[in-house]
Amino acid sequence: MDRVILLLLLLSVGVSTASSQPITESHRLFSIAMLRVQNLHLLSHELLSEFERSQTEEQRQVNKMFLQDFCNSDYIISPIDKHETQLISVLNLLSISLRLVESWEFPSRSLPVGSRNLISPKLTELKTGIQLLMKANQDAAEMFADGSPLPLAPTGNYYQSSSMRRTYELLSCFKKDMHKVETYLSVVKCRLFPETNCTS
Repeated sequence: MDRVILLLLLLSVGVSTASSQPITESHRLFSIAMLRVQNLHLLSHELLSEFERSQTEEQRQVNKMFLQDFCNSDYIISPIDKHETQLISVLNLLSISLRLVESWEFPSRSLPVGSRNLISPKLTELKTGIQLLMKANQDAAEMFADGSPLPLAPTGNYYQSSSMRRTYELLSCFKKDMHKVETYLSVVKCRLFPETNCTS
């Protein structure tokens, strides 16, 4: 976990020193949201690694053998590759990111207490951050006025395998989804702030 804290400190320094230009409110909100999703992505990687280290080699192989090839959030319509991501509007990318975060509000409660206590408050913070980003966009109100938000993933009894396998599935899928959200927010930030140091 120390490695995660160090990386977050480096990210914080990078945000504060990256540019001498005035920081707009929208840019500030994006910087905060990016730090939050990077935090969650790094945390998901660390938690999954720690879980795997706590198991025997046989248990790890069994988990991987029976790991589902889809996650609960796969029911949310989202781009499948970089090309599709680039074709989707800023507001839709923000909306998809919000849906992905919301889809974990219930399943995250099934994680072990230690992991749950680390993840749940950070999910709430990220959700709030994305909502603020959407409100900051002058067209956000029009997007929600049509009453047809993007589909939400069902949160029923998808993760219902044995306790060890369920935890592995949850952590694996959570890591996958936080990677998606980080990717989508990075694309949005690069579009809205061309001066940002982005790589294609």
